Amino acid sequence: QVQLVESGGGLVQAGGSLRLSCATSGGPFRNYAMGWFRQAPGKEREFVAAITLSGSSIYYADSVKGRFTISRDNATPTVYLQMNSLKPEDTAIYYCAASRWHTPDSTKYEYWGQGTQVTVSS
Repeated sequence: QVQLVESGGGLVQAGGSLRLSCATSGGPFRNYAMGWFRQAPGKEREFVAAITLSGSSIYYADSVKGRFTISRDNATPTVYLQMNSLKPEDTAIYYCAASRWHTPDSTKYEYWGQGTQVTVSS
């Protein structure tokens, strides 16, 4: 069974940067597309970014396009989310997830990490 562990969250001022990591184990990482989602207090979980098995295709939510970059290292195996120009509205728990489909649809993701808190102060 695939296990996912996120790290790299924390408190940062608006305009700052963070790099989230998602370490995977227990399964063939190369068989899964990977995604990042986030959930702010009182809100539903929302899509942030997704990347295919090879990294050749990437989706971003409009709210993060141009500021966030998703990448993966199949040798490690780890997926990353580089977050620049952070805004207070980016505050949320960030989750990585694994799916057999390259999709922004959270219901298609089979495995989820426990999440890492990102807090952006104004």
